[in-house]
Amino acid sequence: MNELITINSATATAIAADMKVALLATVDAHNLPHVTLITTIQSRDPHTIIWGQFTEGYSKQNVHTNPKTAFLVMSLARKVWRGRALWKEERKEGPEYEMYNNKPMWRYNTYFGIHTVHYMELVGITDGLPLPMGKVIQGGLATRLARGGLATGNPDRILSPWAEGMLAKLDSLKFVSYVGEDGYPVIIPCIQAQAADSRRIAISGLPYGDELRAIPDGTQVALFGMTLDMEDVLLRGNWTGFRRHGLAELASIDIDWVYNSMPPVMGQVYPPLPLEAVTF
Repeated sequence: MNELITINSATATAIAADMKVALLATVDAHNLPHVTLITTIQSRDPHTIIWGQFTEGYSKQNVHTNPKTAFLVMSLARKVWRGRALWKEERKEGPEYEMYNNKPMWRYNTYFGIHTVHYMELVGITDGLPLPMGKVIQGGLATRLARGGLATGNPDRILSPWAEGMLAKLDSLKFVSYVGEDGYPVIIPCIQAQAADSRRIAISGLPYGDELRAIPDGTQVALFGMTLDMEDVLLRGNWTGFRRHGLAELASIDIDWVYNSMPPVMGQVYPPLPLEAVTF
């Protein structure tokens, strides 16, 4: 994956679009990947990535303890930019704060606006490349035909029926993330991934097979899944590399952690957290 160390004007314009899919990958205190949908990601200048915060969540905590991040932007035309950046600071005022809050999406929002702007130093960014839709379709069909061989048969649910159904669809968007050897998270588009059941994800090697095969067996990976209605779920689990299952070679993720990243209340879903008494 060839990276540029500056953002040119064409890329800056493309990733500044309000209507896009934009993800931020961070690393938590246990050196595990975390992925968040942050559609406010854009560039301030050729060397700086910014994003606006309007809700709380783990990613905003993670950047304070580990500033190494990765980001992905996918346009409505299905072009994908991927990059790495080093978080530097946050501000609650200034020209970027005003810029965000004067956008129609935030200026006329009854419930919340952007309350914090985060600044990151660019480490590298790829050119915008078209999503290889032919391979996405091939990989999705291969996964669908062979995923039954990866079902665990365990009736104890981890994913909810809604999340399992969403992740089983051919047209839902999925992205895999893991922490690379340099400590930066990596994000790989993985639309072909599908739920084999509520406890395991099956993944064909088409497309992005070289990148997926570079993930070491046993690595803890995150998978972020979403619909175009901006419904999403984040899970983590153990990566098992590619093995033949029937007619196809598939990798898998054995799910051991699920996170709700949708507002208004983000938080861990599985394993369930103990209830705490509310006192006044």
